Amino acid sequence: MEHRMSTLFYARKSKKTSGGLAPVYMRITVNGQRLEQSIQRFVDPAQWSAAAGRLKGNTTQARQLNLYLDTLSSKVLQMEREMVMDTVTLNFSNFREKWLGLTEPVRLLLEVFRQHNDQMAALIRAGKEFCPATRDRYNTCRDHVREFIKWKYTLEDIDIRRMDYDFVADLEFWLKTQRNCAHNTTLKYISNLKKIVNGCIRKGWLTRDPFAGFKRTKQEVEREALTELELEEIGTKVFPTDRLNIVRDIFLFSCYTGLAYADVKKLRRSQIAQGIDGNYWIFTHRQKTDTQSRIPLLPPARAIVEKYQDLPPCCDSGRVLPVLSNQKMNAYLKEIADVCGIPRNLTFHIARHTFATTVTLSNGVPIESVSKMLGHRNLKTTKHYAKVLDRKVSEDMTILRTKYELK
Repeated sequence: MEHRMSTLFYARKSKKTSGGLAPVYMRITVNGQRLEQSIQRFVDPAQWSAAAGRLKGNTTQARQLNLYLDTLSSKVLQMEREMVMDTVTLNFSNFREKWLGLTEPVRLLLEVFRQHNDQMAALIRAGKEFCPATRDRYNTCRDHVREFIKWKYTLEDIDIRRMDYDFVADLEFWLKTQRNCAHNTTLKYISNLKKIVNGCIRKGWLTRDPFAGFKRTKQEVEREALTELELEEIGTKVFPTDRLNIVRDIFLFSCYTGLAYADVKKLRRSQIAQGIDGNYWIFTHRQKTDTQSRIPLLPPARAIVEKYQDLPPCCDSGRVLPVLSNQKMNAYLKEIADVCGIPRNLTFHIARHTFATTVTLSNGVPIESVSKMLGHRNLKTTKHYAKVLDRKVSEDMTILRTKYELK
């Protein structure tokens, strides 16, 4: 936005002291509006040049005063440049606040980010909100933003007011090219940053949203799930080592309950009890969303629970299964896939997809019930997990075809 600024110094003769000296005033004009203030210096009106706005002569007093006036003029120009660089609207009100020191203190993006993450960590320690994985994701996001700022601005941190659309768009480009992040992963990090920015807006630290006009859509990801034959192959296979057999059982337990890794790991025996129908159910809260899940225990899952009920590590801890770290579980699952001849990258999360599709939806369980068991807050989330298999489509269409044939 264009602006007009000028600086003028003048001797105010109407306010002469008893000794006949006039105070020197500074007048800063911004877009036609004036800011005037005394600079606490006094001069002989006869020695003052109104045209030059300076003290006449080459005396020590004149040189010192004129140098001070030059310094004040330079300060005005410096503030003007800073406001332009920070993309702050340069109007009379904004400049006046900055000149008089009435502006808000500078808030740095990474410092605001750190405060947010520290508060999140404190809530996790208190057992109030969030989970450690969420904290880790925000810490990773902050690290990415720090490296991006170094790359784009060669700075350690920046004023949050310098953020604009270009900042967000360039961050997207940097994540995809410099960090080789996938499209959806990139949008997740940007979403984390947007939460920080929205907090700044709500607190009044930002007057405009740098995300305004930034619209991106997540790409649809094909959710992999095991077929019934693959599920049976894994379930009937006898592996040469106990560790593979244990990992296989834990994986199958997730396939028949839909519990994510974190929820299986923390599942305790006290969370399995008789439900409304007299059969055993799992009563738990999803760690990721803190929503309640109630899951009827299918026979294969119950058999796995009974298999490990006398295992010392489970007896001592009160946990249902001896779950290893997620990294080790996924490493051993790759071995299991190789032994069983399953041509896919087998990970623990595939078990959750398998429950949603092969175990439930394809066997006629309504999506509303599946959503409830998965602990989702809405059906839209469930639909991403639970693609309807071709066999289920065929069965449904066969019923419809029969109705038409009978007409």
